[in-house]
Amino acid sequence: MKNVMYDALSLLLEKLLLLANLRLCSGVPGAAAEEEEGEKPANYYDPLCFKRGDLLEVPRTLFVHFGIYLGDKRVAHLMPDILPSFTDDQRQIQQVVTNKRLILGVVARTASIRVDTVEDFAYGGSILVNHMDRAFKSPALCGEEVARRAEKLVGPTAYSLLWNNCEHFVTYCRYGSAVSFQTDKFCETVKMIIRDQRSVLASALLGLAAILCLGLAPSTTLPTILVPFFLWMAG
Repeated sequence: MKNVMYDALSLLLEKLLLLANLRLCSGVPGAAAEEEEGEKPANYYDPLCFKRGDLLEVPRTLFVHFGIYLGDKRVAHLMPDILPSFTDDQRQIQQVVTNKRLILGVVARTASIRVDTVEDFAYGGSILVNHMDRAFKSPALCGEEVARRAEKLVGPTAYSLLWNNCEHFVTYCRYGSAVSFQTDKFCETVKMIIRDQRSVLASALLGLAAILCLGLAPSTTLPTILVPFFLWMAG
């Protein structure tokens, strides 16, 4: 029964992430620009067109990844990574970050601003260039200043999904202001879910299912009562 409950919660989380992704992509500058560009091959980009200080975007499954082009086919970007917490071996750390390293880095809130090749940065995806410029009222800094800022920040850094992610890094380097449109859209989605009173009913049903599967205990009863109550109050 525990496996059934785990599968149900995993499915619910997956649906919430999918909903957040759909709303994120609808409001992220890079996503809109991608539609304007028309259909391109999955791995479309031309490094010869990149200039030092360009802001690069790679649309991924659940988010858009950002980096700053440094020249010579090198990109500085912020990546969650657990490995630097366990070793100083730069040969291991410099290898392409696997999904497991990335997820553990998000959980541990550790990351590094690293320099990779354009190919490793793209990871098989298409690259959009400077499409975020249209979303900012202030003009972008000169390319050399953008690249210098990125190079100075290379190294270990703390990670926060909401307050210090790859988008905060590139917007600080290029515009002098660390913001994240993806974070804003995600927070709007969370607010929408909280305000929807059906969330109260859904959380109550999940709590009752937990009680039926795991038994009556403080660890199941209290969340069953408190979570719907706070959702109802917040809504």
